[in-house]
Amino acid sequence: MPKLAALFSPERAADVVDTDTRQLLQDRFDVVWATSEHTAGPGSAAKPPALDPAAVPELVKGADVLLTSWGTPHLGKELWSDGNGPKVVAHAAGTVKNLIDPVILDQGVAVFSAGPRIAWSVGEYCLASMLTLARLPRFDGAVRAGGWKQTAYRGHELAGAKVGIIGASSTARALITLLKPFGCDLAVYDPYLSAERAAQLGVRSTALEDAATARFLSIHVPNVPETKGMITRALIEGLPDGAVVVNSSRGPAVDQQALLEHALDGRIYAALDVYDPEPPQFDENVLNAPNLLLTPHIAGDTAEGHLALAGYVLQDALRWLDDGTRGPSFVDPASWSIAA
Repeated sequence: MPKLAALFSPERAADVVDTDTRQLLQDRFDVVWATSEHTAGPGSAAKPPALDPAAVPELVKGADVLLTSWGTPHLGKELWSDGNGPKVVAHAAGTVKNLIDPVILDQGVAVFSAGPRIAWSVGEYCLASMLTLARLPRFDGAVRAGGWKQTAYRGHELAGAKVGIIGASSTARALITLLKPFGCDLAVYDPYLSAERAAQLGVRSTALEDAATARFLSIHVPNVPETKGMITRALIEGLPDGAVVVNSSRGPAVDQQALLEHALDGRIYAALDVYDPEPPQFDENVLNAPNLLLTPHIAGDTAEGHLALAGYVLQDALRWLDDGTRGPSFVDPASWSIAA
């Protein structure tokens, strides 16, 4: 029976490992669980304690599979220096770029990320933001102020609208799936999106400038140098009046100051889950703006989604161990440079 080391605190285990997955672990692996003695501190109610880096070598000794999540320290390439390191890293969280050294991918180590499962939660956040901001803020404000119907204003429907999607990442693909019933014109900008793949997704590949003229604009790019500042002031100025902008990817991708200026003028609506920097320091004008929906980088954070993460990557890891199948959570070494 292969050995698996779970490299996160008991509190994190309760967050990302559901009952069925615990049974799967018991059935298929000899499991070594990290305990409170292996953590770097007490943590808090909002953030479970991280694992002490000094505890990692002891826990991974002889392990075939590493199950990781938030709070797992960086796994240095020295863990594989003797040629007998773990065969699999299954990450019950998002990006693995801060977790591993990519050199281990060249050594045949299979790495899995729960990013695609988290993407579904992000997709729901984006859809909810679009539907909310397109119609409701002005009416909500009117009722709270003692008013009633706004005869000079009507909201907009998402159905049939042009939706600009920047980046064809896993979160974008989740949103595309959720938008299918609405019959939208899905205009996607991604320099790596082939015509064949666009056809498979049911979208049209287009230029950034075209995507940014949509009434609904959703941003789904990784945090790489090429995406920094890509949503420029000029693009924001070119948005139609009443446009809804959703950024659930990375704060630096957007000219935040320009976006806020146009939102405060009342010209556009925006849902921001990410900022530059984080956490942001906004003045009262921003905090009180009725056409801004501000959340603390939680688009991918849901109760059901978190509990599903370990099971999601473990199912793919087991298929890979059994017959070499690459499931949806497999991290393709060829895509490392453009991954989130």
